[in-house]
Amino acid sequence: MTILRKNNKNTSAYNYKDDISSKRINYMAPFIPAIVFRLYEIFCCNYYSLKKLFTTFTFKNKKYKYFIHAYNHTWRNERIVELPIIWDIIKDKKSTNILEIGNVLSHYFPINHDVVDKYEKGVSVINEDILTYKPKKKYDYIVSISTLEHVGWDEPKKDKMKIIQALNNLRSILSSNGKIIFTVPLGYNMDDLIIHEKLNLNEKYYLKRISKDNLWKESKLNKTNLDLFNKPFQNGNGIIIGIISNG
Repeated sequence: MTILRKNNKNTSAYNYKDDISSKRINYMAPFIPAIVFRLYEIFCCNYYSLKKLFTTFTFKNKKYKYFIHAYNHTWRNERIVELPIIWDIIKDKKSTNILEIGNVLSHYFPINHDVVDKYEKGVSVINEDILTYKPKKKYDYIVSISTLEHVGWDEPKKDKMKIIQALNNLRSILSSNGKIIFTVPLGYNMDDLIIHEKLNLNEKYYLKRISKDNLWKESKLNKTNLDLFNKPFQNGNGIIIGIISNG
C-alpha cells in the first residue's frame, strides 16, 4: 500500500487544475481555500490505497501492486501502472549507468541516476533537449515515463518526426548491451508511428484500462481499434511499453 509520503521534491503546493475527478470541484476551485483541496487529495490517496491494497495487475507474467500516490494523482491515470513497472526494472541497477528522459521518478522515489528534462527545473536535472544531448558516457538503461509523446508536439515548433530523431540520438548513447524502455499513452499523438513500426522497437507490450476505477490488464494491441485518450475513461485508456535493445 502506498500512502502519502515525503518526496525528494517539494510537492506541497496543490494545483487544483491537476484534479479532474470532478468538474464541479474544478469549477468551484477558485472560490475554495487550498487547504480544502489538500485534504481532498489526502483523502483520495488514502482511500484508493486501501481500496487497492490487495489488488494487483500482471505484466509479463509478474504481478505488480497498483501505485497510489498524491503527486499527479496516480489513482486516476496511467501512472498507476507505469511507475511500478519502470521502477522495478531499474531500482536495483547501478544508478550511474541509468538515464531518465523526463523528470518523473524523482517525485516518487529516491534516485541517483541522470535525468534530462528540457523544461522542468530540479536538483541534478539536466535542462537540455534530448535531440542534442551528447554525454561522454554510455548508458545501460534509458527509461522514460509518458514523456516522449510530447517531443516535437508540445513545443513552439511542432515536428511529429522529431521523436524518431530523438530516439536515434538515444540509441547513440546506449551501451553495447543497453536498453531503452519507455511508456507512452495511446490515443495521444504517436499511434500512427507505432502502427507503422516507425519507432523500430525490438519489443512492445500493451496495457489496457478496463474500468472507471482504473484497473488495467495486459492485452494484445488492436491496431484497428486503438484506445482513445480520455475516452471512455479520463486520461490514458491504453499504454505501450516500448523496448529498444542494443545487442
